[in-house]
Amino acid sequence: MSQFKLCKPTIARIAPFFLAFSFLSTVPPLPTPYFLLPASAQTADARKAEANRLLQQGLQQTQTSDYEAAIQSYEKALTIYRALQNRLGEANALNNLGLGSVFLPQYESLIGEANALNNLGQSYYSVSQYNKAIGFHQQSLAIYRAIQNRLGEANALNNLGLNYIAVSQYDKAIELNQQALTIYRAIQNRHGEANALSNLGRSYYSVSQYNKAIEFHQQALAIHRAIRNRSGEANALSNLGQSYHSVSQYNKAIEFHQQALAIHRAIQSRHGEANSLSNLGSAYTALSQYNKAVEFHQQALVIFRAIRNRGGEAAALSSLGTAYRSLSQPDKAIELQQQALMIVRQIGSRRSEAAISSGLGSTYLTLSQYSQAIKHYEQALAIFRAVGDRNGEAGALLGLGSAYLSLAQYSKATEYYRQALTIYLAVGNRIGEASAQSSLGAASASLSQHSQAIEKYQQALTISRAVGDRSGEANTLVSLGNAYRSLSQFDKAIENHQQALTIARQIGNRNSEARTLSALGAAYHLLPQYDKAIAYHRQALLILQAVGDRAGEGAALTNLGLTLLKTGDARGAEKTLWAAIKLWESLRPGLTDENKVSLFETQAITYRTLQQALIAQNNPTAALEVAERGRTRAFVELLEKQIQERDVSLPLNSEATVTTIDQIKRIAKTHKASLVEYSIIYDSFKIQGKRATRESELYIWVIQPTGEISFRQVDLKPLWQQHNTSLSRLVIGNQESLAVRGRNTLGVNPQPNLPTLYQLLIDPIAPLLPKDPNAHVIFIPQGPLFQVPFPALQTADGNYLIQKHAILTAPSIQVLALTQQQRQKLASQVPLGSGKALVLGNPTMPQMSLSLGAAEQALPPLPGAEAEAKTIAALLNTQAIIGAQGTKAEITRKMPQASIIHLATHGLLDNIRGLGSAIALAPSGTDNGWLTAEEILEMKLQASLVVLSACNTAEGRITGDGVIGLSRSLISAGVPSVIVSLWAVPDAPTAELMQAFYQNLQRNPDKAQALRQAMLTMMKTHPQPRDWAAFTLIGEAE
Repeated sequence: MSQFKLCKPTIARIAPFFLAFSFLSTVPPLPTPYFLLPASAQTADARKAEANRLLQQGLQQTQTSDYEAAIQSYEKALTIYRALQNRLGEANALNNLGLGSVFLPQYESLIGEANALNNLGQSYYSVSQYNKAIGFHQQSLAIYRAIQNRLGEANALNNLGLNYIAVSQYDKAIELNQQALTIYRAIQNRHGEANALSNLGRSYYSVSQYNKAIEFHQQALAIHRAIRNRSGEANALSNLGQSYHSVSQYNKAIEFHQQALAIHRAIQSRHGEANSLSNLGSAYTALSQYNKAVEFHQQALVIFRAIRNRGGEAAALSSLGTAYRSLSQPDKAIELQQQALMIVRQIGSRRSEAAISSGLGSTYLTLSQYSQAIKHYEQALAIFRAVGDRNGEAGALLGLGSAYLSLAQYSKATEYYRQALTIYLAVGNRIGEASAQSSLGAASASLSQHSQAIEKYQQALTISRAVGDRSGEANTLVSLGNAYRSLSQFDKAIENHQQALTIARQIGNRNSEARTLSALGAAYHLLPQYDKAIAYHRQALLILQAVGDRAGEGAALTNLGLTLLKTGDARGAEKTLWAAIKLWESLRPGLTDENKVSLFETQAITYRTLQQALIAQNNPTAALEVAERGRTRAFVELLEKQIQERDVSLPLNSEATVTTIDQIKRIAKTHKASLVEYSIIYDSFKIQGKRATRESELYIWVIQPTGEISFRQVDLKPLWQQHNTSLSRLVIGNQESLAVRGRNTLGVNPQPNLPTLYQLLIDPIAPLLPKDPNAHVIFIPQGPLFQVPFPALQTADGNYLIQKHAILTAPSIQVLALTQQQRQKLASQVPLGSGKALVLGNPTMPQMSLSLGAAEQALPPLPGAEAEAKTIAALLNTQAIIGAQGTKAEITRKMPQASIIHLATHGLLDNIRGLGSAIALAPSGTDNGWLTAEEILEMKLQASLVVLSACNTAEGRITGDGVIGLSRSLISAGVPSVIVSLWAVPDAPTAELMQAFYQNLQRNPDKAQALRQAMLTMMKTHPQPRDWAAFTLIGEAE
């Protein structure tokens, strides 16, 4: 079964469309706006000469994208022209007298004024201030009409049309361009006629009427050739290339772009040459020839920089970023797109800024960095709305919908998709309409509403076929096939995929061809016809290798490995999956920590499937190595880097050392602990006639301090087959039953699932655990098991696990080795209770919005936490920091020197990324009081222990890389031992537990034993697990 989403309609489907129109330099120079030169007739008047000079200067500044300076030049020229005449009244008088001669000084000044107004309009167009631009063009139009200057009138109409295209008012644009065309033909101005035809082509292009657009561009081309206007000819060829690109005739588009390139080079038009190179790069991207695309975009970039065209430079950087994203180099893509964003902000091109922000959102979306994606889409949305770009607005809304869809916020995603659809319908953008319908289909599919999804996909398919969008047609057919596959209608699925495959091959889109082959492989996998599935996966793999799509190659290898495993070829599956893992790991060098975490989520299935292949070959120790290799990779790499930076005597490795079985045995021995590692295995099952992914097995390894390794398997299928539940649901239900609404309220469900969880997680390995209750047991959970309160797991006779063992947890065995290094580094520091402890309780609370769209309000105070802090501070010979004293500035100043840090306050969770989790401190000045996990990550701490006595501080987004959040950041910052809570605990039991813990710790430096004894003490007076079992020790015991 394919575990990879083969074709998900997201913003990536529409992004190339609106990006193309957000950068004048990324598209063919569709109708060049008229920047008018000073009037040809000259006078001796020095002021008029100065005005003419300023007009020329403005033109030169415009050519180098210095729009603000150009606007200043035009405004100065306009002031002079207006001072020389009584402007429009004088024009009317001249017209009435029949003295509208170009030789009259008054007439010449009015022409100069109109030209200055026109050029001001074009400058404001360049910085996306379309309403201002329209105002200036309307003023120039009035003057041209008053003095009966037909050429000027047509030019003004043409430029007004361009601005109405920019604000998505295409009917108005067509009306104005038609008026301009009529005048040009009446005065027999062939050059203007061709430009008006080009503008009409652009308007029809914008409403997806590509055949009509091609017709207008061909008429323009014929005129330019007839009048031997080589520059116009090249522009018309580029416009035709862009139009054929949009109907997926990429090779024909390349042919036109190459002709345009040859002309631009012949007439030495460097700007035109760069544009043609960019267009060729985009065409080769569509053909999945990414390296060739990079080559063309880099050539364009060199030229744009040489001629100091900042807008073109930004466009080339953004296009390069898109190509590198396709080459599985996301960090390079982000770097290039951010450079482009900086440039367009400098030159004030708001529409381009929005387009690049949206492109960055798409890149972050592919990395599963949803918070960053949402941030950039929202920035783009605000700008598109401000400048009136309705198409851009709809594209940003689609992007936001896709981000929220990925976060399983389906109603929010659907709302964004519907807003986008409404806009596309309003402006007549048929391709956009199809993308919105397809996205709505994806939302329905995510809710398993496959019949509704099919209806939406079919609507999108009808539109794509109507407008000739072959690429969109192929993508929609793949989505339709996937929907039919989910309904187990395999014949229909295969039929749609085969149609998509034919189209992908016809248009030459190799990446689309590979995706379709993978979809066919997935369908045949489920039939099951494994031989056919393997053949299709291998075809997809060859193409992805050829086009350089390394992420796609890794997915194809994983799909192939899954199918080989199903055929019983465990050895072949092992070989294939190892190739996938080596490829995944080759993509990691140079990535940021956050990007490593995000990418690893999509790769975790490869490591889990390889474990299955190894278990099938009766090789559990090798499977353990893979289980370790497949968790907390980014965390381990970050920890290694932090440790090496603090201790220069250690060698600096760029990537984490892979943990071997011998190393795992040594770690168990040096920790004098039994290590218990879990791995949840998922598989595809047919349930009520439909395919669904469910938990299949639980792998458990126990590594004794002696080095002996034992392996057990637990069948999880009966949970959902017989009891309509799952291990994950049991954990969530247990959490809900134990949790309380706040630190001062009681829970609602008195019957947690503790005995059932004991039966699943502990019973199979109970004989392997130590008999000595003081011996350490370190649990290495995975996925939802991070939320299990292991101390409270209950035997059939009612005893709790904490009564038998001293319990710790760790994200991985590799992390244990690194926290041990940190502990050894701190061993020589000042002992416990020396006065260096930092204790905070109940700071003045910061504000936050408690629900989406609600006003911010201060969090409720925690008087019990204040009493707790004062008691603990006395035990640790220090002064508690309370109320307004507990500012973020004060706490962060003291944290690096503290030997113990105890924070009794609220915690904030960001379940989009987890890295945004935060601790509530007192606000001061411009500081909002929230100390985030990302800020902690940047600290260098020497504390041997941090206790977060706050609500739910153990939580955070659980990924394939382990728990992300406050504990991860603290360990990365140098802390070997962290105590956090799994749920909110009432004030009184929290204070008692913490007091008992620190008293025990003063007698015995073993933190695991101190916490165990505190829990045993608490059980006597507070027998409910919710009162004593919430806290978990992560990392080192001593």
